[in-house]
Amino acid sequence: MRDLALIFGAALAAALCVGLLGAVALRLLRGRSILVHVVVLLVMTVSAVVAGVAVVAEAMFLSPHDLEVVLITVSAAAAVSLAVGWLFGRRLAAAAVWADQARERERRIEKGRRDLVAWVSHDLRTPLAGLRAMAEALEDRVVRDPDTVDEYHRRIRVETDRMTRLVDDLFELSRINAGALRLSLSAVPLGDVVSDALASTAPLAAARRIRLVAAESGWPTVTASEPELARAVGNLLLNAVRYTPEDGTVRVDAGRDADTAWLAVADTCGGIPEADLPRLFDVAFRGEPARTPRPGNGGGEGSGGLGLAIVRGLIEAHGGRVDVQNIADGCRFVVRLPAAGT
Repeated sequence: MRDLALIFGAALAAALCVGLLGAVALRLLRGRSILVHVVVLLVMTVSAVVAGVAVVAEAMFLSPHDLEVVLITVSAAAAVSLAVGWLFGRRLAAAAVWADQARERERRIEKGRRDLVAWVSHDLRTPLAGLRAMAEALEDRVVRDPDTVDEYHRRIRVETDRMTRLVDDLFELSRINAGALRLSLSAVPLGDVVSDALASTAPLAAARRIRLVAAESGWPTVTASEPELARAVGNLLLNAVRYTPEDGTVRVDAGRDADTAWLAVADTCGGIPEADLPRLFDVAFRGEPARTPRPGNGGGEGSGGLGLAIVRGLIEAHGGRVDVQNIADGCRFVVRLPAAGT
């Protein structure tokens, strides 16, 4: 019984020494990744077993041959344990990181939903109140002057169109998020799509004395669904015009790199804060107050912060991507799509 107690004490002492070293290592590595911590714990556990066996074997005064057999056997088991533990430790660490990223993504999505409800409620409540007031004034004959009546009718139509576009944006975004978007792909001349979008944006740009500049040649043909592509390009141009100060410039050009076609929309908005760039395509994100549309800069055509989110959804549905970066006097959006014939 005494011998067993001595063996237990020797093994325990060896394991405690290894455990103490492992604890110190974990404290020094506390800022490292989950995988590093898992590997250290695994090495510490296996080393504690090896150290205990080695100390006990040495204390038993085994012959050199027997001691060598014991150590080889323990080393083989330790190697297999470390290899299996490292493999599953990597999976565990990856799963933990993925779960953390999923939770963070879910928090961002939930915040986006709340922001969307807040923005849409605001964007609907304000025009609805105005529409009700104007309708009541017309119904009660409070307004009789023909010019004023005509102005009320015009404003009712404008606000109705604005809310219709907002509802259309919400419907489009719901289709994108639900995966219900069905694209009819064909070869689409990008120059024709841009030309139509420029024509639609020209009145707002002219009212704000903003120059629309487009390249005269070099327009590639892309594989896309024309209605959805036209909407994405139109949203990009409208966004650029809204946020460009008066007497500014919006420039559109395009090109082709191997099997990818690109379209760039650059403006002179003064740039976007670097912290806002990763969130610019999030639903309902409008950034700092300086980038929130106001009356006089196209704010009456606002879409609740959905325009760029729709652009990203439509472009990614085509198998492409959209990026944004700051340039000297503004920002530049670049859309990349599969080129036709590739």
